[in-house]
Amino acid sequence: MTTVPGRSALGQARPSVFKAAVRHLRAYWTLVKSLQAGLLLVTGMAGYFSAGAASNGLGEAASLAASLFLAICGSTVLNMVWDRDIDAMMQRTCRRPLPAGTVGVREALILGILLSLTGVAWALMLKPLYGMVVFAGLFLDFAVYTAWLKRRTVWSIVWGGLAGGMPVLAGRVLATGAIDLTGLLLTLAVLFWIPTHILTFSLRNAQDYAAAKVPVMPNTYGVRTTLAIIASSTVLAALTMVLATWQSGAGSAFLWATCGLGTLLVISAILQVFLHSSRLNFILFKMASVFMLAAMAIIMAGAIK
Repeated sequence: MTTVPGRSALGQARPSVFKAAVRHLRAYWTLVKSLQAGLLLVTGMAGYFSAGAASNGLGEAASLAASLFLAICGSTVLNMVWDRDIDAMMQRTCRRPLPAGTVGVREALILGILLSLTGVAWALMLKPLYGMVVFAGLFLDFAVYTAWLKRRTVWSIVWGGLAGGMPVLAGRVLATGAIDLTGLLLTLAVLFWIPTHILTFSLRNAQDYAAAKVPVMPNTYGVRTTLAIIASSTVLAALTMVLATWQSGAGSAFLWATCGLGTLLVISAILQVFLHSSRLNFILFKMASVFMLAAMAIIMAGAIK
């Protein structure tokens, strides 16, 4: 019986190459922080559909989703490249692809630049003002928040919040062709929501941030001040989201649903001021994301009704 030399070796090599490719793709997926990117993308879609743009057809909505997702992912990858040294110092982040060596720095940098350029270029082709807002979000997130302010001041979260508000504004701009009151209210709602999301997270990981010498509110101003800021920002986020829902023209049922969600979040934030438990802090952190996701879904449903 005649055998072909090396066939078994080739058969073994193919699965190993496939597994390596899958591992690499998973590492890329980790680099873009898919859950965070997905939440920001939902806000962008909510901004778009809040203007009654469902009648524009699937083509524009799909282009919005693709261009915005590429820009968000590109910004996130660039942030990962910049922060790889502090990520290596923290238990929470030391296993990320760059500090762990799963993905090379040059490779990640090229990926981040390509994703960012493609996303912004696509956005500009769709509508120049939309593209400018998408670029503003990318610039604020990477250049201002991450590269300039994150390691210098706890108040970098204000600029991070502005960056986080750009996707919803971009979606609204693509639908309306202008920056209007509803778009600004939605942007402010995200801006006021950011401290609730970020500061509850920094309370939970204060030691990690201290080890990496990244200034965060709990380590700089103390826990009580941090809790007061969380409660205040939560109240502002809830009120602004209710105003945005009302301004978008959603019906009373949708408005009351947003009021109910905001009330639950505010009560939890105020309870945390008085009780200050790590369990309640974790619950508030999770509730903040659920609130933003649900509130944006309500705005979309209210516009499509």
